[in-house]
Amino acid sequence: MRSEMREYKSGTARSGRSGSKVKSRKQAIAIGLSQARRAGKKVPPNPNRRGRKKS
Repeated sequence: MRSEMREYKSGTARSGRSGSKVKSRKQAIAIGLSQARRAGKKVPPNPNRRGRKKS
């Protein structure tokens, strides 16, 4: 998380396979959280997924 924000601030943060430049702070945070989850770190659940029900 910390390294992704550092990259964003310096303007070198890239996302996805295409390697397109990260334009927003929210996008950088989302990438950092995603990387932390993949690494097995303890990260709070995604608030947008809370409360969804399968119909």
